[in-house]
Amino acid sequence: MARKVKTEKELGEALKSGADEIEIEGDLAKKTIRIRATGQVAWAIAFGAIGIAAFATYATLGTGGTAGPVAAPAAGFTAAAAVGILGIPATTSAIAIAIAAGGVGALTTLRKYKEISRTANSITLKKR
Repeated sequence: MARKVKTEKELGEALKSGADEIEIEGDLAKKTIRIRATGQVAWAIAFGAIGIAAFATYATLGTGGTAGPVAAPAAGFTAAAAVGILGIPATTSAIAIAIAAGGVGALTTLRKYKEISRTANSITLKKR
């Protein structure tokens, strides 16, 4: 039975736990389709940018906000590359998924899942 998720946090946790099948519902399904549909070269650029933005967020959270003045500009500049490729909603979701799963490697894991069904409001993925 597929693990149903509606939020980036739930999706990150499902990926982190290695769920065999994930059903993504609502607006997150559309963002996930966008993340998965990105070509390899564009994905490499977006992946690096998302990684830096996620790291900047970790740094800010881990220091109680004191790293914010240093980390925020780095996150802003690098996230712009990902936004240009994925768009703002998908980039925001990708960063949130990476944070929830504990790293940007979860996004590569997400892209490795096989799509087994798609409706107007959901996408179901199966681990390869």
